[in-house]
Amino acid sequence: MYGKQYIYGVAIAAAFYKTAAGAEPVREWLKGLPKGARKTIGSDVGAVEAHWPIGRPLVDGFGAGLWEVRSTHEKVEYRVLFGIVGSTMYLLHGLVKKTRATTNDDKEPRLPALG
Repeated sequence: MYGKQYIYGVAIAAAFYKTAAGAEPVREWLKGLPKGARKTIGSDVGAVEAHWPIGRPLVDGFGAGLWEVRSTHEKVEYRVLFGIVGSTMYLLHGLVKKTRATTNDDKEPRLPALG
């Protein structure tokens, strides 16, 4: 139970997706954000870990196993796309929301084979 939350008898823990080359796109993206935004996003990801399954307004789904954590800090909208395999929430892609809808360019190329 150390470091994990148990909800509905299932533990879920976030992990950064790692490419074959060893890059962690979400971790690298987070490092470029203001400290306050990183704290907000981290808190929101933690809430998903603690309360999964969870819905809007914090989490929204795109189908095919792709979800997004929806964070706001100082009127800026941030999104972290993720997929779940077993008891792991893989953080796949991060973006700053600039349009009303999340584009397919942000969703589709970021769907690695998980599991």
